[in-house]
Amino acid sequence: MSKPQSIIEARAALESGALTPASLVKQTLENIDQWEESLNAFIETLPEEAQAQAAATSQPGRLAGIPIAIKDIICTVEGHTTAGSKILQNFQALFDATVVKRLKREGAIIIGKTNCDEFAMGASNEYSAYGPVKNPWDLSRVPGGSSGGSAAAVASGEVLAALGSDTGGSIRLPASFCGVVGLKPTYGRVSRFGVIAYASSFDQVGPITRTVKDAALLLEILAGQDDFDATTSAEPVDSYVNECGRDIKGLTIGLPQEYFGEEVHHEVVATVSKAIKQLEALGAKTKKISLPLMSAAVPTYYLLVKAEASSNLARYDGLRFGQVDVPSKKLLEQYLQTRGKYFGPEVKRSILMGTYVLSAGYGEAWYKQASRVRTLIRREFQAALKDVDIIAGPVAAEVAFPLGSKAADPLQMYLADLLTGPASVAGLPAMSVPCGFTNGLPVGLQLIAPHFQEELLFRVGHAYEQATDWHQQRPKLPSAENK
Repeated sequence: MSKPQSIIEARAALESGALTPASLVKQTLENIDQWEESLNAFIETLPEEAQAQAAATSQPGRLAGIPIAIKDIICTVEGHTTAGSKILQNFQALFDATVVKRLKREGAIIIGKTNCDEFAMGASNEYSAYGPVKNPWDLSRVPGGSSGGSAAAVASGEVLAALGSDTGGSIRLPASFCGVVGLKPTYGRVSRFGVIAYASSFDQVGPITRTVKDAALLLEILAGQDDFDATTSAEPVDSYVNECGRDIKGLTIGLPQEYFGEEVHHEVVATVSKAIKQLEALGAKTKKISLPLMSAAVPTYYLLVKAEASSNLARYDGLRFGQVDVPSKKLLEQYLQTRGKYFGPEVKRSILMGTYVLSAGYGEAWYKQASRVRTLIRREFQAALKDVDIIAGPVAAEVAFPLGSKAADPLQMYLADLLTGPASVAGLPAMSVPCGFTNGLPVGLQLIAPHFQEELLFRVGHAYEQATDWHQQRPKLPSAENK
């Protein structure tokens, strides 16, 4: 039979006997072999482990026999967990992250660990110690970051689904740039246990898939309270798959004027505006709204996450995790040499920025003030979402940019989070859905819902997806001369 294009299709083929777990794993490994030389989407593939898992698959789980890729900041007992960093190049986790346990409980097969910006710090996937990931639609362009490997793997057809993490846009931006579906759940919706931390009060694991219904299925499995993560919520987990197919007539969609401003490329605005028109044709109402504090979201975000990152990174010294060989006679000398040699430039920048804003005399002026502004941004979104059911706009101000064009300019790279950062600061669930192309490159429609109302994202996203065919578009395998 033809290759399945979604988890739902793969499940049907497995249940009918048209595919077996072993044949689906074989297909997936063949897909990776075809694309990987061009993309560099994986840091490590796990063929032997995946084949063994396929042979042992017998339970009737919702993901039984489905290969899934895992971003390399998420701990798995299989293979290594490097966080895209040389300082963890030898690290092998002794346990699975909660999200991996929940996938395995439903029969999922772990096919490999995907490339990412080092410690998830980046918007282009050029800061990985294992080389940049390339966008399958145009190998001269970035896939977005930091979950670029996961998005590129799904977009190219290497895998049907992957896990990513989103701190300030690290799922949604790659999903938009690569033309796939990417979901950042509400903060506290999904466990962070076993996930290498960037900024603990922002990080959330979420799915990257080809369809909205696949994302809904994965969130049903991933979501829920976890005794190993005190920040997870006791809010009940809905049947998100059942939301896919519900009518959107009568829903009011808020359109913040700040998401359509002059900073956003006019062709992106035009493409997203067409998508909004399609939602109106499906019966939704639209209302123009304003989020004036959005201009403060990116500086607020970066002050807070760099402060948290500098604290989280203190544990990586080359001694406790993924030991590295740096000969030294004194402990301080060991720390300085190891961290100087094995941390990349963005990680070092994060340590310097974070340490500065937390230092004596500056904590009140910078960190505490940013925390207060965060509260104001959260309240502004909550007030806006009382008048509308959901917020819509672009994911990014532009399409995927050329490799190397921003890597040397941190400020320009940080501004890539201009439209994704606000929802992260507010802790809201948000999703990117493919909504068209500009100059042959994908554009994503961003949907933002109230806290713990992911069902609205799936309801609206699926309705739009079914009325269009953008999610069915696939990049072509590069010819040998273009690799």
